[in-house]
Amino acid sequence: MNIIINDELRAFVDPLTDIEYAALERSLLAEGCRDALVLWRDTLIDGHNRYEICQKHGIPFRTVHNNNFASLEDVMLWMIDNHLARRSVSDFQRGVLALKKKEIVTARLAEKMAEQPPEPEADDMDSRPPPPWNTREEIAKAARVSANTISQIERIQKAATPELREAVRTGTISINAAANVAQLSEEEQKAAVAGGRKELQQAARQVREQKQATRPKKEAVPVDPEDERAALRAEVAKLKDRVATLLTENEVLKQKLVHAGLA
Repeated sequence: MNIIINDELRAFVDPLTDIEYAALERSLLAEGCRDALVLWRDTLIDGHNRYEICQKHGIPFRTVHNNNFASLEDVMLWMIDNHLARRSVSDFQRGVLALKKKEIVTARLAEKMAEQPPEPEADDMDSRPPPPWNTREEIAKAARVSANTISQIERIQKAATPELREAVRTGTISINAAANVAQLSEEEQKAAVAGGRKELQQAARQVREQKQATRPKKEAVPVDPEDERAALRAEVAKLKDRVATLLTENEVLKQKLVHAGLA
């Protein structure tokens, strides 16, 4: 069987870590390749790591075909949805995949609009449905993370060095901390990654503290003296009621002790 490996598809989804790859290799050697590899025509679209390991050790494998795709982009969208449904994919990886899907869907919509521009009538423009995946909330829902997390992943994708992106992908640093470190210069980011987990955490903490220091302090809202006196009177009345309740409970307890012959 002639199986074609498309480098673009293979690189489309983040590779396994060394630990994950070793665990998969042990599983395949012990139990064989139980899940079939998925092909589009002759191109492998799911199971690249399993295929590589099976080829290395001569492990038999099965294949199934999914030829319902009209283009490579269709395959990419299928791969994204396939990986988003997997529990083993991290929050960061799901966010990156969801953002990739947004890029493909948006580009497709732009091409469609260019080929078939809308009528200029205002009514038609108003009646058009909003474009899919148009908000950060929609992307976050697909990735099963918060909209704030998607915002942080976008910042990492745009500003982080490859070393920092790899650190957050492998779990060396959290998404939140990486989004802060990504605001540093490339040299500072690389130095923080080279220093390991503690250095990354320290760099993220420093960025947070700097941002807090530059935020304008909230001005104290003047309080009306009459309102303040009213609040104090209410608090005093509340305390008096509490004291009266405690005195009553104390008297009840004394009476019980008298009746029990303990007083």
